[in-house]
Amino acid sequence: MTTTTPAPAPPTVTRRADRHQPSLARLTGVELRKLADTRAGYWLLITIGLVAAGIVTVQLFVLGDEQQNFADFFVPSLLPVGLLLPVLGILSITAEWSQRTALTTFTLVPRRERVVFAKLAAMVLAALGSVLVSLAVAAVATLLARATGGAGAWSFDGSMLLHAAVLQVVSVLMGAGFGLLLLNTPLAIVTYLLLPTLWSILGGMISALRGPARWLDTGVTMEPLLGPDVTAGQWARLAVSLLVWMVLPLAAGLARTLRREVS
Repeated sequence: MTTTTPAPAPPTVTRRADRHQPSLARLTGVELRKLADTRAGYWLLITIGLVAAGIVTVQLFVLGDEQQNFADFFVPSLLPVGLLLPVLGILSITAEWSQRTALTTFTLVPRRERVVFAKLAAMVLAALGSVLVSLAVAAVATLLARATGGAGAWSFDGSMLLHAAVLQVVSVLMGAGFGLLLLNTPLAIVTYLLLPTLWSILGGMISALRGPARWLDTGVTMEPLLGPDVTAGQWARLAVSLLVWMVLPLAAGLARTLRREVS
C-alpha cells in the first residue's frame, strides 16, 4: 500500500509594495525635511523665528518695567507666528503639485492617505516647535528685562502653554485644509486669507450675522486661547468654528487628493 504525501500548501504571496511600505514615522521625517528643502519653506521657517524674536525685542523698548515679564513676552510672540504657520501648511501640501513631484511621491507610496497623514503630522510637529521658539525668545527677553531693570518675573500659568499649542496647531491645520482642498498655492493662500476675513467683516456689519459670527469667526473663537482661562462655552464655539474652517476642508481635500489624477 502506497501513501501519497500531500502537496505543500502554496506560499502566501505578499505584495512587494506592502512588504516595503515605509512606516508613518519615516514618512513624517521625510515630510519634515521637505519643509526646509524648498526655498520658500526654508525662508518661511527662518521668518517665523525672526518675527517671534522681533516682536519680543520691540516689547523690551515699548512695555513698562512692570510689564516686562515672561507671560507678556510669550503671548504676543504667538500672534505673528500664528499668521505664518497656515502659509507653511499650504506650501507643504501644494508643493507636491506645483513642483510636479506628486507623481514620484505617490509612485513610491501608492497609498496617498499615508502621505497626507505624514504631512499633517509634520505640520503639527512644526507648530509645536514654533511654540518652543516662542518660549525660548520669551525666556531670553525676560533675562534681558531683569538685567536692564525691568520686572523680569517668571510667573506663567501652565494652561497658557496648552492653549498656545492648540492655537498654533489648529492654525497650521486650517492652512493645510485649504491647501488640500484647492491644491494650488496662490489660490489657497488668497482663499485662506480672504474668506475668514470677509466673514469677520460681514459679521461686524450685518446685525443678523453677529450671532452666527460668534460661533464661526475664528478671529473671535480663537482669541480666548491667548489667555489662561477658557470657559466651556468658548471651547464649544471654537469647536464649531474649527469644524467649518478646518475639519470640512481637510475632509473634502483628502477626498479630492485621493481621487485626483496625477500627471
